[in-house]
Amino acid sequence: MAGQDQRFAISRGQDAAFESGGLRSFFEYRDLGLAEATGGRYHAQVIRASAPTEEGTGPHRHSLDFQMVYVLKGWARFNYEGQGEVTLKPGDCVLQPPEIRHELTACSDDMELLEVTSPADFGTEPA
Repeated sequence: MAGQDQRFAISRGQDAAFESGGLRSFFEYRDLGLAEATGGRYHAQVIRASAPTEEGTGPHRHSLDFQMVYVLKGWARFNYEGQGEVTLKPGDCVLQPPEIRHELTACSDDMELLEVTSPADFGTEPA
């Protein structure tokens, strides 16, 4: 039966805890518990700006099977290989294909986005 390796998980907003120390120093991360609930097959997190940035992430690629970004609040500007510059606002959703070269170039100080990836752990390399 599909999903047997998954368990029920809930992450309540009232208990939300954001942590620094993730991939980017100007972001804070809220883990939604999917990695643990799916044995590492999926990961979901809310990422928010801890400060406005114009420094960006630098061009990079991720080694993964799936990456989706959905903007909840504020705005984020990305540069995507083959697409150019894209500004995402609340309600915008992007599927970033595996290994696509991309870079966050700027974001608002109130930016929050939902990111879902598979697998939960993946590599990131400069591009």
